[in-house]
Amino acid sequence: MLGFYLHIPFCDKKCTYCDFYSIESTGLIDRFVDTLLTEIALLPCDERPLTSIFFGGGTPSLLQPEQIRQILDHIHQKYELDSGCEITMESNPGTVTQASLEGYRAAGVNRLSVGVQSFVAEELSFLTRIHSATDAQVAINHARSAGFDNINLDLMFALPGQTLESLTVSLNHALDLQTDHISAYSLIFEPGTPLHAQLLKGAVAPQAEEYDAEMYALVMERLAHGGYEQYEVSNYARVSSRNLQCVHNLTYWHGHDYLAAGPSAHALHRGMRSWNHRSLTAWTEKITAGHLGHANTEVLTPEQRRTELAFTTLRADGLPVDRFQAEFGVDVRVALQPHLGYWISDGLVEDRGTVLRLTRKGYQLCDPITLTVLDSL
Repeated sequence: MLGFYLHIPFCDKKCTYCDFYSIESTGLIDRFVDTLLTEIALLPCDERPLTSIFFGGGTPSLLQPEQIRQILDHIHQKYELDSGCEITMESNPGTVTQASLEGYRAAGVNRLSVGVQSFVAEELSFLTRIHSATDAQVAINHARSAGFDNINLDLMFALPGQTLESLTVSLNHALDLQTDHISAYSLIFEPGTPLHAQLLKGAVAPQAEEYDAEMYALVMERLAHGGYEQYEVSNYARVSSRNLQCVHNLTYWHGHDYLAAGPSAHALHRGMRSWNHRSLTAWTEKITAGHLGHANTEVLTPEQRRTELAFTTLRADGLPVDRFQAEFGVDVRVALQPHLGYWISDGLVEDRGTVLRLTRKGYQLCDPITLTVLDSL
């Protein structure tokens, strides 16, 4: 597997909780696209076909369909695309129309991720989202009409003031829309965000851990009952004859390589991690001077690779037993004794032969289990 991540750093309005790099200066988009095309040309070649391309942000749906097409054309000129290459674009319901969605689909985007977050007006206002619940429903219906048959819907829970009842409202709306994939995340007060500043001032308070856990349990229960299979801590694919799990995310979680372009974008390629400047100005200056937009790079040690693979695979579809033995010489079952016996008997982990996988109950205790795994391997 080989992925390609492109960071589009523009927003109409930056959400109070978001710590991803973005700016509210959409007038710079045209120059940014030109610079991005230059960076793509500077990236290392790779004979492996791309299995996924992901436009993240920011708000990629602020780009015009023709700009998305131009970017994809440049990628295709340099890299081979797998016949089933998944091409995802994140979108904000307040920035898309029927016409723009048809344009993105025609440009080659075949998977749409819609940042809904909530279907409750007060919660959308708290999150400083620019769309309404109706906007979200209309956007998803327009996406279906435009030909998208692989749509993800993002939800958030454990918001200050949120209740199990209001979360149920959002879950019911999401289930009614029957999108192909749902990502449901617990709110995090990321340092450096306006929301974190509110927390420090005492203007907002996080949900109690117990109530957060109740909400997570409700999400898992309702989505499972609604026909979705959980395959990562926060991700659920609709049960279908097609595999609707996100290929790009699996590339990260399984420790495979991915290229990257755009300010703040991270890459992992041939054992080296790189990350670009978290500044449109600094990134542009590097590219204009004929260099990649890297702020820094590091070559991963075997210990780093082992730790990262354990962390990401456990949170997803399970620790790959044979892979740890082949790549690191680690017998996972031996290393995890006596913990493994307890986890299995308590219904937290399933031994499926090739993988040790968390159960629904195990996902709820993922963090402490992960810490034990990392200490043991």
